[in-house]
Amino acid sequence: METARQPFDRAVVVWRDFVRPADMDIVRDLCRSSGFFSDEEVTVAVELVEEFLNKGEASGYNFLFAEVDGQCRGYTCYGRIPFTQHSFDLYWVAVDDSLRGLGLGKRLVAETERRIAMADGRQIYVETSSREQYQPTRKFYDRLGYVREAVFEDFYAPGDSKVVFVKRNFYQPD
Repeated sequence: METARQPFDRAVVVWRDFVRPADMDIVRDLCRSSGFFSDEEVTVAVELVEEFLNKGEASGYNFLFAEVDGQCRGYTCYGRIPFTQHSFDLYWVAVDDSLRGLGLGKRLVAETERRIAMADGRQIYVETSSREQYQPTRKFYDRLGYVREAVFEDFYAPGDSKVVFVKRNFYQPD
């Protein structure tokens, strides 16, 4: 008998924003579990963790890890866009594939937005691919109130465009 998957709207999630060496393996596993990222992309995601471990805040990267029952089940990587006053990039969002569609990604992005707002961020940019494989990703950002700002045709490869989303005025403290 299969048990129903429980949504994460009420689950206890512990947010962790400090980075440990073990997070290189955690990020690798989360990105691989998604089935969306190529080996090269997974390598880059891990390299960003390593760069943060080596340079700290000077790396320009921030991380937020979502831990449930003592296990990291998702993460984001984000940072202020150099030479801007209030703009941030949301570089990576990954949630353990077994939990996809249960709301953890939504909560993870909302907490990331809150932290960006607290750092005086006013707009968040995120980019993804136009490939059919990324349709759920584009729908995810649409549902979260991100607006398609630009499309760079054939950016990654012929037929694979870069789609840039933006979200402005995204967080209003209680």
